[in-house]
Amino acid sequence: MRTQISHTQVANKQISKTKRSKIGYDFGFLVTVITLLALGLLMVFSASYPSAYYYYGDGLYFIKKQMIWTALGVVAMVFTANFDYRRYKRLALPILVVSFLLLVAVLIIGMEVKGAKRWLGFGSLSFQPSEVAKLALIIYFAASLSQIKNKIKEFKFLIRYWIIIGIFMGLLLLQPHFSICIIIGLTLVIMLLVAGAKLRYFMLIAAPVAFGGTMMVILEPYRLKRLTTFLDPFADMLGAGWQIIQSLYAIGSGGLFGLGFGNSRQKYMYIAEPQNDFIFSVVCEELGLIGAIAILILFATLLWRGMKIAINAPDTFASLLVIGIMALVGVQVVLNIAVVTSSIPTTGIPLPFFSAGGSSLVFLMAAMGIVLNVSKYKTQTISS
Repeated sequence: MRTQISHTQVANKQISKTKRSKIGYDFGFLVTVITLLALGLLMVFSASYPSAYYYYGDGLYFIKKQMIWTALGVVAMVFTANFDYRRYKRLALPILVVSFLLLVAVLIIGMEVKGAKRWLGFGSLSFQPSEVAKLALIIYFAASLSQIKNKIKEFKFLIRYWIIIGIFMGLLLLQPHFSICIIIGLTLVIMLLVAGAKLRYFMLIAAPVAFGGTMMVILEPYRLKRLTTFLDPFADMLGAGWQIIQSLYAIGSGGLFGLGFGNSRQKYMYIAEPQNDFIFSVVCEELGLIGAIAILILFATLLWRGMKIAINAPDTFASLLVIGIMALVGVQVVLNIAVVTSSIPTTGIPLPFFSAGGSSLVFLMAAMGIVLNVSKYKTQTISS
């Protein structure tokens, strides 16, 4: 009898292993990522051509750089998609420490551009340590929260994470990089709430955080100017209100079906750097409401597939890791569109997969690879 049971258990384990070996990446998620990436390249080419030709004498200047970064991003995604996500749990603290040191280093030896120190490196070989910090904090929070589990419901445990957030926010504000603080802050709050933190504890710090944010806006002239411009952009049409007004013109002139790919008018030196934060305005102008909605549906599909992967993840760490990554993408999409439609004050928030950029795209693709790696284990069961 014992021998029979033993053989049965071994057979079951072999069957289980066979099933796990046949599990592949989430195909729907991968296709959505590739589709968004391809559309992003097309829109960078269209949006950037006039300004690239005017400033650099080469209309393909930005798209050529973007294609190089895209290739590096694909390599990063392939690597992380084949790197066992469980290893990040052991590496979470070292990765966090490295990201902290990079944020300190950028304040000391970073490249200063337009009064801000956000880059490390030289010329095109530079990157933003804030991009490292985004992913590092998500990995650390996922690893730590998966270990303490239900203890996060206790205030004394929650305050530890608030301190970590505060330290990193402080370093980012010294650059200054206010927009990335908003993105990271909202992403980590979502992770804490999903992990089980009680909402009422966040209400305790809501007033102090709101007061601090208000003071940072009031005491910094350019932030205060952005707020007053948001309230009435037409009060200074040729000055502070110019960018958002041109964005609204682009969106409005697109109509239902758009002017056609490549036919945007506002990208001809009206919208400053249309290939970056305001690229969605060009999307609306060229592809119209239908095209804009189609792209939003793609983003919604990406988030939906990501949430399915998180729900079916084999352990808490994997689930929180995917939730953090998808929350990061979702927050950036919502805030970017809110900016270009003048729903919130203007601030520099890129649109994932679309806005031209180097390190941001590479780290985004690396994050997509992590989600794909988790998706391979979505039906894995732990046997004793």
